[in-house]
Amino acid sequence: MRIALGLEYDGKGFCGWQSQSNGCGIQDRLQSALAILAGHKVAVIAAGRTDTGVHALCQVVHFDTSTSRPLTAWVRGVNAHLPAGVRVLWAQVVDEHFHARFSAYERSYQYFLINRSVAPAVMSGKAGWFHHPLDLPAMQKAAGFLLGEHDFSAFRAAECQAKSPVKIMGRADVSGADGRLVFSFRANAFLHHQVRNMVGALVYIGKGSYPPEFMLELMQRKDRKLAPPTFAPDGLYLTGIGYDDKWNLPETRRDLSRIFI
Repeated sequence: MRIALGLEYDGKGFCGWQSQSNGCGIQDRLQSALAILAGHKVAVIAAGRTDTGVHALCQVVHFDTSTSRPLTAWVRGVNAHLPAGVRVLWAQVVDEHFHARFSAYERSYQYFLINRSVAPAVMSGKAGWFHHPLDLPAMQKAAGFLLGEHDFSAFRAAECQAKSPVKIMGRADVSGADGRLVFSFRANAFLHHQVRNMVGALVYIGKGSYPPEFMLELMQRKDRKLAPPTFAPDGLYLTGIGYDDKWNLPETRRDLSRIFI
């Protein structure tokens, strides 16, 4: 039997999603909790891997088990054995052909940034921060250049293992007010550090270091060395996974703006 789970987690305090030899990955903690309920070792596959310090409002995973339990047990029972920063939101029995990663046709990320002179205290680790005033219209114009199919090599980490830097961006925008900004991106897939690198470029455009058209230049030249530094992981959230309706999954998309803005 194959079961899909929807997850929410606080990436602070973990070494990212992927399992590690020292057990510091979110995947490690989830697999251990599931094993208690299943009565056997469980291997979990996620829609996407998040890095150290990156959060998720809606991560989707699947696992196989021969143990039959009510769906509520795979939620409340598993949550009872998870750390406070990780929660199962829902559980659903799925067809054996469903694959959390390969059945997904798009992913959504959002970045929450606090733009004021003093760094946040209560939101430390939950939001990015930039102290210089930012020009929202300039960043919105620059974000528009990211839409469509492009080679995103300028925003690709050196250790990225993706076969191709070409991705299709269906959403790229910046919204917010009163020093609280949300950068929203949706694409068929993302390169390693791509979102944090795009946010870094948008922030440098917003502070006036470059005009909005600098975004076009970066994509045309395809050189990571020309782009601004990678932004901090603190404010980055995996907020949604796109699946065909045929899989009959519960909520797989959430919006950061409804939580922080």
